[in-house]
Amino acid sequence: MLRKFTWPSLPTQIISGLVLGAVCGCLFPHFAVSLKPLADVFLRMIRMIVVPLVFCALIVGIAGTGSFKDLGRLSLKSIIWFEVATTVALVLGLLVVNIFKPGVGVVAPHALDTTSIVAASKKSIDILQILIEIVPTNIVDSMARGALLQIVFFSVFFGLATAAAGKHGEPIVKLAENITNVMFRFTMFVMKLAPIGVFGAIAFSVGTYGIAMLLPLGKLLLCLYGGLVVFLILLLGGSSLIWRVNFFHLLRAIKEPLLIAFTTCSSESAFPLLIERLLEFGVPRHIVMFVLPTGYSFNLDGGTLYLSMAVIFIAQVYGIPMSISQQILMLLTIMVASKGAAAVPGFAIIMIAGCCAAFGLPLEGVALIMSIDRLGDMGRTATNVIGNAVATIAVARWEKALPEDVLQDAYKREYGVKQDLQSLA
Repeated sequence: MLRKFTWPSLPTQIISGLVLGAVCGCLFPHFAVSLKPLADVFLRMIRMIVVPLVFCALIVGIAGTGSFKDLGRLSLKSIIWFEVATTVALVLGLLVVNIFKPGVGVVAPHALDTTSIVAASKKSIDILQILIEIVPTNIVDSMARGALLQIVFFSVFFGLATAAAGKHGEPIVKLAENITNVMFRFTMFVMKLAPIGVFGAIAFSVGTYGIAMLLPLGKLLLCLYGGLVVFLILLLGGSSLIWRVNFFHLLRAIKEPLLIAFTTCSSESAFPLLIERLLEFGVPRHIVMFVLPTGYSFNLDGGTLYLSMAVIFIAQVYGIPMSISQQILMLLTIMVASKGAAAVPGFAIIMIAGCCAAFGLPLEGVALIMSIDRLGDMGRTATNVIGNAVATIAVARWEKALPEDVLQDAYKREYGVKQDLQSLA
């Protein structure tokens, strides 16, 4: 008897899109470049989900938290975890680049266009100004711009006010809950287009830059990905010991948003599906809806690891020694300035260019590493997604809101999914 045809799972479709996109980019580069709109449309569809989802979900979550005291405790624990993870990432990046010296032996090409880099180096990331701008003057304008921190700030206070309103706030909470559920269903529809979006994104990247760009800067990419792998081993292993969670099950649970983030270089593209997967994993709604949006601005583990590597790499390329004290000062600068700086457009280039200007490094080096930024960004973005998922689980366990029996149920569900797929095969 003929077996009934079944479509491959979403992760399989996404990986297929990735492989086909790379092949298309290699064989037909000019045609592949024209496929960029496929990725752009997919990313725009994802981004139109993020704002209403964050707004409504935070209202439901904050109303469930209940008080300023509970919210303050949750905020403090989140910030502590973010800071520890950021520090580990920065120090690890510094160690890797000093041990393996990927910039030594790289010949810097001349006549690089540094116009935009010079402009970026003159900008500064004002921490006080960032803190002030977290408070929105017009929430509609903030939503139109996708200013996530401002949306989170407004939603937190709106949720607290809704909870304090008692019976008058119940219809609002119910409406927000219904909208959240509809947005999750909306996400399921959009995710069906993910393989097409991934195909377009990878085809464009390979067709535009080609494989040849890997050759002179391949050592930097290897060091970056090696550092990211070591960081994830330390993060997942340490978190498993501290919180007694099998994070390999978590990785399997979030494999779909993780693949989407890796292939599109966009954390936002993974955001709606990541929320849904963490809720399915058993994390309480109010913790997911608070920690995850905050982490997207304050917990950029992969990005901060790369920043510390990139500045030292440029110094190595041009043979400029940097003392231990200078490197520690650079590390502290990045640690402070990177918090909340993700809301600044092009913050990575501003940070790297600013550090180069401060320490007397040639700005041409920034233009040099930009040639492989797309490939490095794939790993950095995936690491950011994993870091924020782990942070959410860690805070939930710290709050004693994710008991052992709920975790065991999540493990069983993951195992059940595996068995079902095997039976279909």
